[in-house]
Amino acid sequence: MKKMITLLLFVICFCTLSGCQKSTATEVKIDYGTSEIYTNEDMDAAIKLITDEFNTWEGCELHSITYSSDDECNLDNVAWLNEVAKANDTSDTFTQCIMFKSDFHSPKDGGGAWNADTEYTDWQWWLARTENGDWNLITWGY
Repeated sequence: MKKMITLLLFVICFCTLSGCQKSTATEVKIDYGTSEIYTNEDMDAAIKLITDEFNTWEGCELHSITYSSDDECNLDNVAWLNEVAKANDTSDTFTQCIMFKSDFHSPKDGGGAWNADTEYTDWQWWLARTENGDWNLITWGY
């Protein structure tokens, strides 16, 4: 009976420790940079959409997300994102945009569009929103 209890306690401890190790390995570094346009709350709403999309990429490991700069949030880029959105049947007319860059690692075996076991850096994420609206993830990639 003592052996059975000891084994059971060992299994419980092992499972608990394994769970702790896994959660610390998936921490993502967020760099808000400096913005005179957007608050950290604005950025957090956009980052949530990015991480939601990224979490669908099986086997990829996200390392960091960095705000690009206020320079990217210009009328030319808003116009471009409106064109991309219209081409994808989005009827909203956006008035603001934001861009982030991320670094991540692809799965060891690759798959889909990924090169196997590769570090991707400066992967761009473009989002847009209407005045006082929610962010929409419009496009991403190099």
